[in-house]
Amino acid sequence: MEDAAKNTHTAVSAQAETDARDDRYQPATIEAKWAERWAADPDMYAAEPASSGKPKYYVLEMLPYPSGQLHMGHVRNYAIGDALARYKWMQGCNVLHPMGWDAFGLPAENAAIKNNTPPREWTIGNIASMKQQMQRLGLSYDWRNEVTTCLPDYYRWNQWFFIRMFERGLAYRKQSKVNWCPQCATVLANEQVVNGCCWRHDDQIVELRNLEQWFFRTTEYAQELLDGLDQLPNWPDKVRTMQRNWIGRSDGAELAFEVVAGEPMQGDAGKEILPASGVTLTGDRITVFTTRIDTIYGATSVQLAPEHPLVTGWAAGDPTLREHVDGMLEQQKAAREGGDLAGLEKHGAFTGHYAQNPFTGELLPVWIANYILADYGTGAIMSVPAHDERDWEFAGKYGLPVRQVVEVPGAENALPVLGEEGAVLVHSGKWSGLACAEARAQLSAEAAAGGYGRATITFRLKDWGVSRQRYWGTPIPMLYCGDCGIVPVPDDQLPVLLPENVAITQQGGSPLAQVPEFVNATCPKCGGPARRETDTMDTFVDSSWYFYRYTSAKDSTAPFDKEAAKYWFPIDQYIGGVEHAILHLIYSRFWTKVMRDLGLITNAEPAERLFTQGMVIKNGAKMSKSKGNVVSPDEMIGRYGADATRMYALFAAPPDRDLEWQEDGVAGVSRFLAKVYRFVQRHSAAALEAGDAALPEQPNADEQVVLRKLHQCIRKITEDFNDRWHFNTCIAAIMELQNVLTGADERFASGAIRPEVTAHVLRRVVLLLAPFAPYMTAELWAELGESGGLLRTPWPAFDEALAKASELEVPVQINGKLRTVIKLAADAGEPAMREAALGDERVLAAIEGKQVVKMIVVPGKLVNLVVR
Repeated sequence: MEDAAKNTHTAVSAQAETDARDDRYQPATIEAKWAERWAADPDMYAAEPASSGKPKYYVLEMLPYPSGQLHMGHVRNYAIGDALARYKWMQGCNVLHPMGWDAFGLPAENAAIKNNTPPREWTIGNIASMKQQMQRLGLSYDWRNEVTTCLPDYYRWNQWFFIRMFERGLAYRKQSKVNWCPQCATVLANEQVVNGCCWRHDDQIVELRNLEQWFFRTTEYAQELLDGLDQLPNWPDKVRTMQRNWIGRSDGAELAFEVVAGEPMQGDAGKEILPASGVTLTGDRITVFTTRIDTIYGATSVQLAPEHPLVTGWAAGDPTLREHVDGMLEQQKAAREGGDLAGLEKHGAFTGHYAQNPFTGELLPVWIANYILADYGTGAIMSVPAHDERDWEFAGKYGLPVRQVVEVPGAENALPVLGEEGAVLVHSGKWSGLACAEARAQLSAEAAAGGYGRATITFRLKDWGVSRQRYWGTPIPMLYCGDCGIVPVPDDQLPVLLPENVAITQQGGSPLAQVPEFVNATCPKCGGPARRETDTMDTFVDSSWYFYRYTSAKDSTAPFDKEAAKYWFPIDQYIGGVEHAILHLIYSRFWTKVMRDLGLITNAEPAERLFTQGMVIKNGAKMSKSKGNVVSPDEMIGRYGADATRMYALFAAPPDRDLEWQEDGVAGVSRFLAKVYRFVQRHSAAALEAGDAALPEQPNADEQVVLRKLHQCIRKITEDFNDRWHFNTCIAAIMELQNVLTGADERFASGAIRPEVTAHVLRRVVLLLAPFAPYMTAELWAELGESGGLLRTPWPAFDEALAKASELEVPVQINGKLRTVIKLAADAGEPAMREAALGDERVLAAIEGKQVVKMIVVPGKLVNLVVR
């Protein structure tokens, strides 16, 4: 494929020099010519050393999964980053703009099963194809620092990091209830479960299984991950809010309820609160977490999840209770499958056991309830029906007591009483009359002093489960020795290579377990036989630190060079989809903090600025291979050229909004580029004649018009690049400028607009288009006699005096409806605007016979007459 492409480039470029003088816009010829020239200069997009003295700028788009073909959704993401990188080069920055491949993962493995193609072969072939597409688009990547995560020179360092985390207690193994996707035949992290379904298969319900797995202790950094969001003002508010909610800090208290032996009094199905007299404790404790310890006197039962360890033990000897537990687990499963756990109809059963309220001494009935989840909090709650809607509903269904302990003085206090604004405690012993917040502090202190509780903080964030029972991923570098236990592979034996020619199935359990030569190993501590870990790492490990590797991608002695990372980080601008707000971005922030604590870096966050682009929509759905609605950039390039294809992705909508795909829009951009191309071609001789001559000291009226529009355009695009990134309005401004230039075409041709002005205008038009249409502007730059490349040509500065308008156009409204537009001098003030509006014939005709009761003037903007 590559040889055929090279032959095509060569054949076309042989004719290119002849065609270049043709004023017809021929993108295929122009782009083939410049692609060949750029390919011959491997250092064209290379970053310079830190010693260059230039301000550094690290711009990065999230690396893609090599699925085989780009679609227009990819093009939009990359076109945004490419335009910014080119602008920063022209601004005189030292730019790092790399690209790589998130190359491990399930799709390659599934493709191997389907097509009988080894995953490595499938992946490397796809990378070659996508890289060729990127190069054809003219994207300004420094391929010298390309990263491919499925190659040993990269995943060796995944293993090195894993061992460092193991040494620090951040990587650990435990048996746990985990998320299992039957289609993926592997475990998923909590972050990879979306509305109860697999993140890759939105119609596949995730099951819960008990497995022994490897975890990263992300909870160790939960508070820092939360606090760090306040240090990221240049990240979208939406992303920061999503992360705050996912981390989910809750301030509260843990309380221990002692379980009572036997049945001290037989209540009515456990509904009653029993007095604590002469009871014996079993030694078992039920620990609950509550954010409202101030309502402890209102607790009328304790409720456990069906899978709580105490329930499991009790149900083993009680067939009736076992039947209740099984039924509730089925109800939870059905609710998960329906995606509506919150709407689960509440069911419960009394266990026959009681637990003692540590503050009141009362014995509370212990129930199991289907709406209590084993993996949320402690799997147990104290039920306070007077002050919690779910508890109120449950108590009403089963006739449990309701005791109000919070009230707002003077308010109606309809049960359940919720919130705490102005609320105080009642019926709460010596704490009655205290405000809720004060009571919480005192009750927590009392519990701590008594040894039955403490103030504590919990997080919704759970530790990251990184074990995957699939083949195509980084082998976990751990050994199991009968004598030494779990032993890490020594650093000098890394990488643990992923074996090839492995039989891959989706039956569950890692395919590596079926490869004896991989499994059987020697313990590095005792020299005895050992078994190698056969799970592989979650592929989000690969993408959690790849951007550091870009700074020194060929380093064979370390994950990256510390000094290079110190110079380039944090990333100045990171670009990618908002769908990565939880998965990738939380993991990469966690990894950055771990690397900082390992002494590898000095920054605490990976990226200074984050931009989340909108999606490309076709037929009402996000463009994706799985939806079958992708549009290939190859097809668009073949019809309209790479410049038009890229520019359409930037022009059709603001970059942070969704873009509705319309091929007619690409055709329209192509027509605009042809218009610019023909205009520059027609007048390039005059520009060449003028050379570097300065502008006339006194531009004539025609020259003032074009110069004013040109410098207004330069100002707008510069401001947009620096502040708002409204690339669509940037391109629209160039289109407006070109309309003015085309309207003055005869004055350019006749010499009424002098050659030195023509040269000034044409060169700046080309410079303004350079970040958006690199191929055509390279051709026109050469046409204008410039030998140096555009990439490092200084960005044009706007002249405020030339940009200043000579007159204003002010709309005049009558009772809010537009009647006319008046023209005034640029410095006209409010009196002149009033006078001009009242002197306009169309205004006079409209208000004849009516009374002007009010005149609203917005200086320089608007006049509105209120009449009756």
